[in-house]
Parts: sequence; structure tokens; C-alpha cells
Amino acid sequence: MGFVKRTYHIFWLLIVLCIASVQGQEEVEWSPEFRFTWKDFRGKVPSGSGAAATTASGISYDFSTFYENGEMQVDFNVYAYFYPTKSWYKPKICNDVTLLHEQLHFDITELYARKLRVKLANATFTDNVKEEVRKLYRSTIRQLNDFQNKYDAETNYSRNLPVQERWVKEIGEALDH
Repeated sequence: MGFVKRTYHIFWLLIVLCIASVQGQEEVEWSPEFRFTWKDFRGKVPSGSGAAATTASGISYDFSTFYENGEMQVDFNVYAYFYPTKSWYKPKICNDVTLLHEQLHFDITELYARKLRVKLANATFTDNVKEEVRKLYRSTIRQLNDFQNKYDAETNYSRNLPVQERWVKEIGEALDH
């Protein structure tokens, strides 16, 4: 049962996280003031899902290039988004700890959006900039997925309260820096 639950949860995260831009769908950009309530989770619970809740979040980017003094410059924007209509929960089995666990998934997405910003800012690009940016994005998404899976495994999907509290503290500190 745990494997099925974990696989399904990972499946949904991968679908959402690998999308560079989502058109025609409501999205909420990450901000320190935005904290989840269960009303934010408006997606339909998939039948047969073993998960208690799923936070659909992802990283989007855009960039443009221009030349200054004969050198190519790259302007970019990177965003962490939450997708309410793709996020869902089971009210009968979720509580405040579950909600906090889901919030941290979104906060982790923001941490990795920041990591991508740093990678892009420090990169030296060639005329193949589009593929180079895409490669940095894909690498960051793989790292994000691994980190999200580690978070779920270590906290046992929020059920290991002392470990969940440690993650809350560590992610909060990382966001403050």
C-alpha cells in the first residue's frame, strides 16, 4: 500500500513539476504571505488514490536575450506556482499537520526556484542559450523531485511528527536566507 501511495504521489508531482508553463489554469505564485487553507485545494480526488492530499506545484521560467557591448546578455524570470484545481485532499483523513506538510511541498518548490535563479545568474551562455537554459531547468526539476521524495520519505507523509517539525524549521530557515 505504501509503495502504491508513494508511486501515485510521485506520479502527480512529476506531471505538474515538469510543465514549464501552464495555460488557462489558475495558478498562485509563491509568496511568504500565502499560506494554504484547505479551501485552496479544489481538485477532484482521484478514485483509488491512497494519498491523503496532493499539492500540485511547479516551476516556470521565461527568458530573453539581448546584446550589450557585443556580448550576449540573458534576462530571466523564475516562478514557483501552486495549482489549486490540480491539488486535492481527503477531508476525512486530513488535519492541520497534513496541511502544513502540503505547504512545505510548495515552500520546497520555491527553494528550488531560487536555486534555478542562481544557476541562471551564474551561467555563461552561448548562442545555444535556449537549450542551455532548458538543461539547467531540467536538472533543477530532477533535484526538486528527489528532494520532495526525500521529504515525504523522512516525514512518512507527515506522520513522523518530530521529523516533520525538523523539516518545518529547516525549510523556514532556508527561505529566510
